Amino acid sequence: MANGWMQTRQTKYAAYVTVYIIVILAVIAAANFLANRYNKTYDATANKRYSLSDQTKKVVGDLKQDVTISYFDRSTGMQGAKDLLDRYANLSPKLKIQYVDLLKNPTLARAANVSREGEAVVQVGTRREDAKTFDEEGVTGALIRALKGGEREVCVVTGHGEHRLDDSSQGEGFSGFQTVVERNNYKVQPINLLQKAEVPADCTILVVAGPAGDYIQPEVDAIKKYVEGGGRALVMLDPPLKLGRRQVGDNQALTDLLASWGVTADKDLLLDESAASQLLGGGPEAPVIMQYDSHPIVNDLTNISTAFPLSRSLETKNTDKTTISKLFSTSADSFATNNLSSAEIRIDPSKDKHGPFTLAVAGTYNNGKPAGQGRFVVVGNSAWASNQALGFSGNRNLLLNTINWLSSDEDLIAIRPKAPEDRRITLTRAQFRLVQSVSQIFLPLIVVFGGVMVWLRRR
Repeated sequence: MANGWMQTRQTKYAAYVTVYIIVILAVIAAANFLANRYNKTYDATANKRYSLSDQTKKVVGDLKQDVTISYFDRSTGMQGAKDLLDRYANLSPKLKIQYVDLLKNPTLARAANVSREGEAVVQVGTRREDAKTFDEEGVTGALIRALKGGEREVCVVTGHGEHRLDDSSQGEGFSGFQTVVERNNYKVQPINLLQKAEVPADCTILVVAGPAGDYIQPEVDAIKKYVEGGGRALVMLDPPLKLGRRQVGDNQALTDLLASWGVTADKDLLLDESAASQLLGGGPEAPVIMQYDSHPIVNDLTNISTAFPLSRSLETKNTDKTTISKLFSTSADSFATNNLSSAEIRIDPSKDKHGPFTLAVAGTYNNGKPAGQGRFVVVGNSAWASNQALGFSGNRNLLLNTINWLSSDEDLIAIRPKAPEDRRITLTRAQFRLVQSVSQIFLPLIVVFGGVMVWLRRR
């Protein structure tokens, strides 16, 4: 009787274990099936370091033709590449990834003219583009160049104290401008309208980068002819300050041209006392923008701040040939002062105009040609695109959005890949000694003291 009961119980337990094992195996099999069919990940990092940017998702998701990305490396370097490129492959069935081992398939590498490890090549039909760097920015940049059919020219005017492309200092230099723009499918070159008062035909976009001196009339006429003939221009004008070494001229001929297009650059300096400027560490002379108007250039900048040190206000009106759109303005706590020569500038509510003030506009020039419409963007500040401020929050995205809109590449306007966030902790000498003492002395002493107390209580 007892033996029969024990056998029945053992049989029941064996049945339970068998069912449990079958259920577990079924769950594992289902999980593997779903994992193979649906590759989903969740990025828990603070700045979404392991997620592709909106721009990449937009470019890859809208593919209409087959694209192949070939990655060349040794077998030991393939896994790191797969972590990035597999995210691309998950965005579109039109995108194929090919991994080429340089040691096992040297003929493929030689045929692709690849000799270095860690190179990525994008192939769209017969067009080929090499990634300048193997990261999201480099790969997406190569993909854009392959889809768009090569680089376009951004011509930066020189000769009147503008920001210099060869200046890599952390101040007024424009080397960062050149680096950022060239990584995104554009070639940057300086031009001098004094030598020849004509914008070269290969210039896709003309950039006036904060001249300190006055343009002469033939130069202004060349800019006028270029834009009104269907060209594209980014004009950045600083307030005509008369302080220190770098005194900014009135540039009357150039401001008269802008006024004929419906944009009046006021001779003032904007001072913004908004909470945003104070919280982000800026002073009133560096307005911080948190809200934007409706336009393709700024539609993707919601909840992203941009900064504009030493700015002037703009007034706008449409003309019979131009249509003007405001991009953004200073806050209601801003003022405009006409005191441009004093070393100490303070807000005087009784004299200074009260904001908000328009800081940037985008305009189109209708020349009557079906596909020859000119475009221009005017910003009452140039320092926002300099090495000093380009790394601030959304300034870089604003610059690239502006370049994309001017070159009629609106489909590329999005938030770009972000650089990995530096989350290192910097300690002072005193803080380091405190951490060292706690970890090497106090914590071991606590363990020893606890052990001694346990030993004494057990005696």
